[in-house]
Parts: sequence; C-alpha cells; structure tokens
Amino acid sequence: MLVRLLVGLSGSAFSLGPNDEYDFPQDEAIRLISAGFAAPVSEQKIERAVAVPVAEKRGRRGNNVVHANSVGGAN
Repeated sequence: MLVRLLVGLSGSAFSLGPNDEYDFPQDEAIRLISAGFAAPVSEQKIERAVAVPVAEKRGRRGNNVVHANSVGGAN
C-alpha cells in the first residue's frame, strides 16, 4: 500500500523523510496510518490550479489636492 510519511522513518532497507512516498505491505501501512506516522496516497493524481494574487494598481494623484470642504481649504 502506497503511503506518504508525515515523519522521518528508517529501517534496514530504507531511510525516508517527511513527505516521502513508499510502498509498504498493507498491514504495516495500516499500522503506520493508525499511529499517525503516514497518510494513504491516492492512486489517481489530481492536478489543481493555484490562484496567484494580482498586484493592486493605483493611479497617481496630483500634488496638494485640497477639497473645498476640507479645513483650511479654498472657499
């Protein structure tokens, strides 16, 4: 059974780190998943889109912009 490890794990035949995928025998894979050391890997790969934030564009304001209703403004 293919699992993705959540922690590092090493044995006589392997040395795996977090996020490594390894095909364990089913009983061993179930034991690792139950202990919280691994998560099952789906056989089907799913491609996902990632939203990229767009930079905000602001227009330039003129210098010394004063509104008629502001304190100290023109009357």
